[in-house]
Amino acid sequence: MKKLKFPTPYTVLMLVIILAAGLTFLLPSGAYSSLLYDKSQDVFVIQTADSSYTVPATQEALDSRGISIQLSKFKKNKIKKAISIPNTYLAQQGHPQGVQAVLFAPIKGIYDSIEVILFVLVLGGFIGVFNSSGALNMGVGYLAHLLKGREGILIILLTTLLALGGTSFGLAEETLAFYPMLVPIFLAAGYDLIVPLAVIYIGSNVGSMASTTNPFAVIIASDAAGVDWTSGLYVRLTALVLCVLISIIYIIRYAEKVKKHPEKSIVYGVALPEIYASNTAEKTTGLKLSTKIELLVFALSFIVMIVGVSQWEWWFGEMTALFLVAAIAIAVLQRCGEEAFVQHFIAGARDLLGVAFIIGIARGVSFILNDGQISGTILHYATDLVQGMSPILFLPMLMLIFGVLSLFIASSSGMAVLTMPIIGSLASVVGVEGHSVVSAYLFGMGVMALITPTGLILPSLAMVNVNYRQWLRFCMPLVLIFAVVLMCLLLITNN
Repeated sequence: MKKLKFPTPYTVLMLVIILAAGLTFLLPSGAYSSLLYDKSQDVFVIQTADSSYTVPATQEALDSRGISIQLSKFKKNKIKKAISIPNTYLAQQGHPQGVQAVLFAPIKGIYDSIEVILFVLVLGGFIGVFNSSGALNMGVGYLAHLLKGREGILIILLTTLLALGGTSFGLAEETLAFYPMLVPIFLAAGYDLIVPLAVIYIGSNVGSMASTTNPFAVIIASDAAGVDWTSGLYVRLTALVLCVLISIIYIIRYAEKVKKHPEKSIVYGVALPEIYASNTAEKTTGLKLSTKIELLVFALSFIVMIVGVSQWEWWFGEMTALFLVAAIAIAVLQRCGEEAFVQHFIAGARDLLGVAFIIGIARGVSFILNDGQISGTILHYATDLVQGMSPILFLPMLMLIFGVLSLFIASSSGMAVLTMPIIGSLASVVGVEGHSVVSAYLFGMGVMALITPTGLILPSLAMVNVNYRQWLRFCMPLVLIFAVVLMCLLLITNN
């Protein structure tokens, strides 16, 4: 009998969609009432199961509904989405999602994530145009010459920088842009495909997990929980330092083992993705001026992207335009004709088409849950589970619950506005500080994000042709280490 192969990311995601649809038959539909601030009329819009009405936007309107958020957070536009109102859960008529819903879910997901998909495709085109010059091969070869014997510096430096990006401004989807640039460098240094994947994905994810100023995670969650985002900052800084150090040690141990014994690689024998297969480093001790200029434009594209996202409030539209302009600029430097430019651009975009589809299909899970109206039910059950627990059990259980919820709600900001007003209201009852609930949310989502198939891991795996089983084999020990360390940190700092 042929050895069974682990399914592709597309099949994994479709199985998750089918599982989510199955839950809509098993769990009762239900939802919490929601509150949304309408700035134009200075009112709160209350949406219940069967009606919608407005009330004056006052602090009393919030307090009377058990929402411990300052009115100024709404008026300063810090909370833009509708938030859940505590103690308003109501069971509703069931909305089971059948075969038709399952078939349409990935299509709806692709429509909903079109801006991310277009970014990935244009990024692929940019890489295709740049690769056609051979400048990347020369640059990687030269860097390998400079770092010979000191390749571990790459792991330490890049993991730290990506973690800083994650903790400060929420570096996440943008990391997909780094794979075409960094993977050839790590391969030239003698490492396997797992190492650059781990550096990029774990590095940025650890930063988000221990967010300090990340507006999409810690700030919106703190606002929704009614606590100042600076409270508990020392806890998250401690978590950041500890988890970055653990990550670096973990990755370096594996990387050095693979470098000495390539046959011990988890991905030994895995073929290189097409986008890297032609990028074999050319050994060189110097670079031509034209190559230096092309490499400078290439590097500046990513630097401008980082600055744009962190300082100029760029999003996918601006980033996509940036890489389109950069591709044209590199084509001009190469003196590439119009026909050749289009061919290279389309070929590069085609290499990342699979990644683009994975992003869209993953988004389809949320449509099943929302249309089936079971997200509120899952949250209601979770709240009942932790209500009345002692603090020593409450925080670890809360971290576990947030991890489980992230399987269904991959968006950090979406998770915050859905859960924080409800679970945050339990903190004072249980005797836990509000910032500890925010930290439990960050840690639970962050640990689970390393392996949850509905997040960024499957698109990242597709970038390097590593399957999910191989990633779990590499990552699960680290997941368990993080979980233990962070649970202990929560318990120590709450006392």
